Amino acid sequence: MTTLKKAAHVLVTGGAGYIGSVLCRQLLDHGYRVTVLDNFMYRQNSLLDCCPEALFQVVRGDCRDERVVTELLRNTDIVIPLAALVGAPLCNRDRIGAYTINFEAVQLLTKLSSKDQQIIFPVTNSGYGIGQPGVSCTEESPLRPISLYGETKVKAERVVLDRGNAITLRLATVFGASPRMRMDLLVNDFVWRAVHDRAVTVFEGHCKRNYIHIRDVVKAFLHAIDHFETMKDRAYNVGLEDANLSKLELCQEIQRMAPGFVFSEAPIGEDPDKRDYIVSNQRILSTGFRPDWSLEWGIQELIKCYTIVNGTGYGNV
Repeated sequence: MTTLKKAAHVLVTGGAGYIGSVLCRQLLDHGYRVTVLDNFMYRQNSLLDCCPEALFQVVRGDCRDERVVTELLRNTDIVIPLAALVGAPLCNRDRIGAYTINFEAVQLLTKLSSKDQQIIFPVTNSGYGIGQPGVSCTEESPLRPISLYGETKVKAERVVLDRGNAITLRLATVFGASPRMRMDLLVNDFVWRAVHDRAVTVFEGHCKRNYIHIRDVVKAFLHAIDHFETMKDRAYNVGLEDANLSKLELCQEIQRMAPGFVFSEAPIGEDPDKRDYIVSNQRILSTGFRPDWSLEWGIQELIKCYTIVNGTGYGNV
Protein backbone atom coordinates (compact mmCIF):
# COMPACT_ATOMS: atom_id res chain seq x y z
CA MET A 1 0.00 0.00 0.00
CA THR A 2 1.17 3.56 -0.67
CA THR A 3 2.41 5.52 2.33
CA LEU A 4 0.73 8.71 1.09
CA LYS A 5 -2.06 9.97 3.30
CA LYS A 6 -5.56 10.60 2.02
CA ALA A 7 -4.85 14.35 1.98
CA ALA A 8 -2.33 13.77 -0.81
CA HIS A 9 -2.44 16.39 -3.53
CA VAL A 10 -3.35 15.16 -7.02
CA LEU A 11 -2.77 17.26 -10.15
CA VAL A 12 -5.05 16.22 -13.02
CA THR A 13 -4.31 17.78 -16.40
CA GLY A 14 -7.35 17.63 -18.68
CA GLY A 15 -9.47 17.04 -15.60
CA ALA A 16 -12.62 18.52 -17.16
CA GLY A 17 -12.72 15.89 -19.90
CA TYR A 18 -14.73 12.69 -20.29
CA ILE A 19 -12.74 10.64 -17.78
CA GLY A 20 -11.52 13.51 -15.62
CA SER A 21 -15.02 14.75 -14.86
CA VAL A 22 -15.79 11.43 -13.17
CA LEU A 23 -12.31 10.92 -11.70
CA CYS A 24 -12.06 14.31 -9.97
CA ARG A 25 -15.36 13.84 -8.16
CA GLN A 26 -14.22 10.41 -6.95
CA LEU A 27 -10.81 11.68 -5.83
CA LEU A 28 -12.50 14.38 -3.75
CA ASP A 29 -14.94 11.85 -2.29
CA HIS A 30 -11.93 9.73 -1.26
CA GLY A 31 -10.38 12.66 0.59
CA TYR A 32 -7.72 13.79 -1.88
CA ARG A 33 -6.84 17.39 -2.60
CA VAL A 34 -7.39 17.92 -6.34
CA THR A 35 -6.06 20.57 -8.72
CA VAL A 36 -7.29 20.54 -12.32
CA LEU A 37 -5.51 22.14 -15.27
CA ASP A 38 -7.73 22.35 -18.34
CA ASN A 39 -8.24 24.68 -21.30
CA PHE A 40 -12.01 23.93 -21.44
CA MET A 41 -11.84 23.67 -25.22
CA TYR A 42 -15.31 22.12 -25.38
CA ARG A 43 -16.87 24.86 -23.20
CA GLN A 44 -17.88 22.17 -20.75
CA ASN A 45 -19.16 22.86 -17.23
CA SER A 46 -18.70 19.30 -16.00
CA LEU A 47 -16.78 20.20 -12.83
CA LEU A 48 -19.33 22.59 -11.35
CA ASP A 49 -20.30 20.09 -8.65
CA CYS A 50 -16.65 20.06 -7.47
CA CYS A 51 -16.45 23.82 -6.95
CA PRO A 52 -17.96 23.86 -3.42
CA GLU A 53 -15.19 21.52 -2.21
CA ALA A 54 -12.45 23.19 -0.15
CA LEU A 55 -9.89 20.66 -1.45
CA PHE A 56 -10.64 21.49 -5.10
CA GLN A 57 -8.74 24.00 -7.22
CA VAL A 58 -9.13 24.63 -10.94
CA VAL A 59 -6.81 26.47 -13.32
CA ARG A 60 -7.68 27.45 -16.88
CA GLY A 61 -4.53 26.97 -18.90
CA ASP A 62 -2.51 24.89 -21.34
CA CYS A 63 -0.68 21.71 -20.34
CA ARG A 64 2.14 22.74 -22.71
CA ASP A 65 2.84 25.97 -20.80
CA GLU A 66 6.03 25.34 -18.83
CA ARG A 67 5.46 28.27 -16.48
CA VAL A 68 1.97 27.11 -15.52
CA VAL A 69 2.96 23.46 -15.15
CA THR A 70 6.02 24.30 -13.04
CA GLU A 71 3.91 26.28 -10.60
CA LEU A 72 1.22 23.61 -10.33
CA LEU A 73 3.75 20.87 -9.63
CA ARG A 74 4.76 22.57 -6.39
CA ASN A 75 3.46 20.52 -3.43
CA THR A 76 1.91 17.94 -5.77
CA ASP A 77 2.20 14.29 -4.72
CA ILE A 78 0.52 12.52 -7.66
CA VAL A 79 0.24 13.61 -11.29
CA ILE A 80 -2.45 12.17 -13.57
CA PRO A 81 -1.94 13.51 -17.12
CA LEU A 82 -5.33 13.15 -18.81
CA ALA A 83 -4.91 16.13 -21.16
CA ALA A 84 -4.86 14.78 -24.71
CA LEU A 85 -6.42 14.97 -28.13
CA VAL A 86 -8.22 11.64 -27.94
CA GLY A 87 -9.12 9.45 -30.88
CA ALA A 88 -7.85 8.91 -34.41
CA PRO A 89 -10.20 11.39 -36.17
CA LEU A 90 -9.37 14.33 -33.87
CA CYS A 91 -5.62 13.66 -34.03
CA ASN A 92 -5.73 13.44 -37.82
CA ARG A 93 -7.51 16.79 -37.93
CA ASP A 94 -4.91 18.49 -35.72
CA ARG A 95 -1.66 16.61 -36.16
CA ILE A 96 0.50 19.30 -34.57
CA GLY A 97 -1.79 19.52 -31.56
CA ALA A 98 -1.80 15.73 -31.24
CA TYR A 99 1.99 15.59 -31.08
CA THR A 100 2.50 18.58 -28.79
CA ILE A 101 -0.30 17.70 -26.35
CA ASN A 102 -0.22 13.90 -26.37
CA PHE A 103 3.56 13.56 -26.34
CA GLU A 104 5.50 16.79 -25.73
CA ALA A 105 3.32 17.94 -22.82
CA VAL A 106 3.81 14.58 -21.12
CA GLN A 107 7.54 14.77 -21.80
CA LEU A 108 7.51 18.22 -20.17
CA LEU A 109 5.82 16.80 -17.07
CA THR A 110 8.44 14.10 -16.72
CA LYS A 111 11.17 16.73 -16.97
CA LEU A 112 9.66 19.21 -14.52
CA SER A 113 8.35 16.80 -11.90
CA SER A 114 10.43 15.52 -9.00
CA LYS A 115 11.39 11.84 -9.07
CA ASP A 116 9.49 11.54 -5.78
CA GLN A 117 6.24 12.61 -7.43
CA GLN A 118 4.14 9.71 -8.64
CA ILE A 119 2.74 9.64 -12.18
CA ILE A 120 -0.25 7.53 -13.18
CA PHE A 121 -0.65 7.89 -16.93
CA PRO A 122 -3.50 6.58 -19.08
CA VAL A 123 -2.65 5.35 -22.54
CA THR A 124 -4.62 3.29 -25.02
CA ASN A 125 -4.49 -0.38 -25.84
CA SER A 126 -4.96 0.68 -29.47
CA GLY A 127 -1.16 0.66 -29.44
CA TYR A 128 -1.41 -3.08 -30.14
CA GLY A 129 -2.65 -2.22 -33.64
CA ILE A 130 -3.66 -5.42 -35.40
CA GLY A 131 -3.12 -8.53 -33.29
CA GLN A 132 -2.86 -12.19 -34.19
CA PRO A 133 -6.24 -13.95 -34.50
CA GLY A 134 -7.06 -15.82 -31.30
CA VAL A 135 -3.96 -14.56 -29.46
CA SER A 136 -4.49 -12.17 -26.55
CA CYS A 137 -2.28 -9.10 -26.35
CA THR A 138 -0.46 -8.82 -23.03
CA GLU A 139 1.67 -5.97 -21.76
CA GLU A 140 4.67 -7.78 -23.28
CA SER A 141 3.15 -7.90 -26.78
CA PRO A 142 4.73 -5.72 -29.49
CA LEU A 143 3.30 -2.23 -29.80
CA ARG A 144 2.38 -1.49 -33.42
CA PRO A 145 0.07 1.55 -33.42
CA ILE A 146 -1.64 2.26 -36.72
CA SER A 147 -2.97 5.75 -35.97
CA LEU A 148 -1.29 9.02 -35.01
CA TYR A 149 -3.25 8.91 -31.76
CA GLY A 150 -1.83 5.49 -30.93
CA GLU A 151 1.69 6.54 -31.95
CA THR A 152 1.73 9.61 -29.71
CA LYS A 153 0.38 7.71 -26.70
CA VAL A 154 2.86 4.84 -27.13
CA LYS A 155 5.74 7.30 -27.38
CA ALA A 156 4.54 9.18 -24.29
CA GLU A 157 4.17 5.94 -22.33
CA ARG A 158 7.79 5.07 -23.01
CA VAL A 159 8.94 8.45 -21.67
CA VAL A 160 6.86 8.03 -18.51
CA LEU A 161 8.07 4.51 -17.76
CA ASP A 162 11.68 5.45 -18.50
CA ARG A 163 11.37 8.32 -16.02
CA GLY A 164 10.31 5.87 -13.32
CA ASN A 165 8.08 6.05 -10.24
CA ALA A 166 5.13 5.71 -12.60
CA ILE A 167 2.27 3.45 -13.62
CA THR A 168 0.66 3.40 -17.05
CA LEU A 169 -2.87 2.14 -17.65
CA ARG A 170 -3.54 0.87 -21.18
CA LEU A 171 -7.26 1.52 -21.38
CA ALA A 172 -9.64 -0.51 -23.48
CA THR A 173 -12.33 1.38 -25.44
CA VAL A 174 -14.17 3.27 -22.71
CA PHE A 175 -17.96 3.47 -22.51
CA GLY A 176 -20.54 4.90 -20.13
CA ALA A 177 -22.04 8.20 -19.01
CA SER A 178 -20.01 11.20 -17.86
CA PRO A 179 -20.83 14.83 -17.01
CA ARG A 180 -18.60 15.64 -20.02
CA MET A 181 -20.38 13.17 -22.26
CA ARG A 182 -18.84 11.75 -25.42
CA MET A 183 -21.07 10.14 -28.00
CA ASP A 184 -18.22 9.46 -30.43
CA LEU A 185 -16.86 6.44 -28.53
CA LEU A 186 -17.85 3.14 -30.13
CA VAL A 187 -20.26 1.73 -27.53
CA ASN A 188 -21.67 5.16 -26.70
CA ASP A 189 -22.19 5.87 -30.40
CA PHE A 190 -23.86 2.56 -31.20
CA VAL A 191 -26.23 2.82 -28.22
CA TRP A 192 -27.13 6.37 -29.26
CA ARG A 193 -28.00 5.07 -32.71
CA ALA A 194 -29.98 2.21 -31.21
CA VAL A 195 -32.03 4.64 -29.10
CA HIS A 196 -32.56 7.44 -31.64
CA ASP A 197 -32.02 5.99 -35.12
CA ARG A 198 -32.93 2.36 -34.37
CA ALA A 199 -30.30 1.30 -36.92
CA VAL A 200 -26.60 1.38 -37.72
CA THR A 201 -24.43 0.34 -40.64
CA VAL A 202 -21.13 -1.16 -39.50
CA PHE A 203 -17.84 -0.93 -41.38
CA GLU A 204 -15.38 -3.81 -40.95
CA GLY A 205 -17.63 -5.52 -38.44
CA HIS A 206 -15.16 -8.35 -37.81
CA CYS A 207 -12.65 -6.05 -36.05
CA LYS A 208 -12.40 -6.85 -32.35
CA ARG A 209 -11.71 -4.55 -29.41
CA ASN A 210 -11.76 -4.74 -25.64
CA TYR A 211 -14.09 -2.52 -23.59
CA ILE A 212 -14.22 -0.97 -20.09
CA HIS A 213 -16.73 1.23 -18.27
CA ILE A 214 -15.64 4.75 -17.34
CA ARG A 215 -16.29 4.16 -13.64
CA ASP A 216 -14.04 1.11 -13.72
CA VAL A 217 -11.36 3.27 -15.34
CA VAL A 218 -11.68 5.63 -12.39
CA LYS A 219 -11.59 2.65 -10.03
CA ALA A 220 -8.33 1.56 -11.71
CA PHE A 221 -6.77 4.98 -11.02
CA LEU A 222 -7.77 4.79 -7.36
CA HIS A 223 -6.48 1.21 -7.20
CA ALA A 224 -3.15 2.32 -8.69
CA ILE A 225 -2.83 5.08 -6.07
CA ASP A 226 -3.57 2.66 -3.22
CA HIS A 227 -1.18 -0.02 -4.56
CA PHE A 228 1.42 2.25 -6.11
CA GLU A 229 4.54 0.75 -4.52
CA THR A 230 3.75 -2.79 -5.63
CA MET A 231 2.49 -1.78 -9.09
CA LYS A 232 4.93 0.97 -10.08
CA ASP A 233 7.11 1.05 -13.19
CA ARG A 234 4.88 -1.25 -15.21
CA ALA A 235 2.09 -1.00 -17.78
CA TYR A 236 -1.33 -2.53 -17.11
CA ASN A 237 -4.11 -3.38 -19.57
CA VAL A 238 -7.46 -2.24 -18.17
CA GLY A 239 -10.50 -3.89 -19.74
CA LEU A 240 -13.23 -6.48 -19.27
CA GLU A 241 -12.04 -10.06 -19.72
CA ASP A 242 -15.44 -11.08 -21.14
CA ALA A 243 -15.69 -8.13 -23.53
CA ASN A 244 -13.26 -8.84 -26.36
CA LEU A 245 -15.93 -8.35 -28.99
CA SER A 246 -16.18 -7.58 -32.69
CA LYS A 247 -18.32 -4.66 -33.75
CA LEU A 248 -21.04 -7.04 -34.91
CA GLU A 249 -20.95 -8.89 -31.59
CA LEU A 250 -21.25 -5.54 -29.82
CA CYS A 251 -24.33 -4.74 -31.89
CA GLN A 252 -25.84 -8.06 -30.87
CA GLU A 253 -25.30 -7.19 -27.20
CA ILE A 254 -27.00 -3.82 -27.70
CA GLN A 255 -29.87 -5.44 -29.60
CA ARG A 256 -30.61 -7.66 -26.58
CA MET A 257 -31.43 -4.53 -24.55
CA ALA A 258 -32.88 -2.47 -27.40
CA PRO A 259 -34.97 -5.03 -29.34
CA GLY A 260 -36.03 -2.55 -32.02
CA PHE A 261 -32.41 -1.96 -33.01
CA VAL A 262 -31.28 -3.33 -36.39
CA PHE A 263 -27.77 -3.40 -37.82
CA SER A 264 -26.01 -4.44 -40.99
CA GLU A 265 -22.46 -4.61 -42.29
CA ALA A 266 -21.53 -2.40 -45.24
CA PRO A 267 -20.24 -4.42 -48.22
CA ILE A 268 -17.86 -1.60 -49.14
CA GLY A 269 -16.14 1.20 -47.25
CA GLU A 270 -13.71 1.12 -44.38
CA ASP A 271 -13.22 2.37 -40.85
CA PRO A 272 -10.30 4.81 -40.54
CA ASP A 273 -9.51 3.25 -37.14
CA LYS A 274 -8.52 -0.27 -38.23
CA ARG A 275 -7.31 -1.71 -34.93
CA ASP A 276 -8.25 -5.34 -34.42
CA TYR A 277 -7.08 -7.33 -31.39
CA ILE A 278 -8.10 -9.15 -28.22
CA VAL A 279 -6.55 -8.28 -24.88
CA SER A 280 -5.62 -10.03 -21.65
CA ASN A 281 -6.13 -8.00 -18.47
CA GLN A 282 -4.63 -10.57 -16.14
CA ARG A 283 -1.76 -8.38 -14.93
CA ILE A 284 -3.99 -5.81 -13.24
CA LEU A 285 -6.38 -8.53 -12.05
CA SER A 286 -3.44 -10.19 -10.31
CA THR A 287 -3.05 -7.04 -8.18
CA GLY A 288 -6.57 -7.45 -6.77
CA PHE A 289 -8.38 -5.06 -9.12
CA ARG A 290 -11.89 -6.15 -10.18
CA PRO A 291 -14.20 -4.19 -12.52
CA ASP A 292 -17.70 -3.50 -11.22
CA TRP A 293 -19.49 -2.70 -14.48
CA SER A 294 -20.48 -5.24 -17.11
CA LEU A 295 -21.06 -4.27 -20.73
CA GLU A 296 -24.76 -5.06 -20.25
CA TRP A 297 -25.08 -2.77 -17.25
CA GLY A 298 -23.28 0.00 -19.13
CA ILE A 299 -25.61 -0.30 -22.12
CA GLN A 300 -28.61 -0.03 -19.80
CA GLU A 301 -27.06 3.08 -18.24
CA LEU A 302 -26.51 4.65 -21.67
CA ILE A 303 -30.11 3.99 -22.71
CA LYS A 304 -31.22 6.01 -19.66
CA CYS A 305 -28.57 8.63 -20.38
CA TYR A 306 -29.88 9.16 -23.92
CA THR A 307 -33.37 9.71 -22.58
CA ILE A 308 -31.88 12.82 -20.97
CA VAL A 309 -29.24 13.78 -23.54
CA ASN A 310 -30.86 14.53 -26.88
CA GLY A 311 -28.69 16.61 -29.13
CA THR A 312 -25.30 17.15 -30.72
CA GLY A 313 -22.05 18.57 -29.42
CA TYR A 314 -21.18 15.64 -27.18
CA GLY A 315 -17.99 14.47 -28.79
CA ASN A 316 -14.43 15.33 -29.69
CA VAL A 317 -15.11 15.83 -33.40
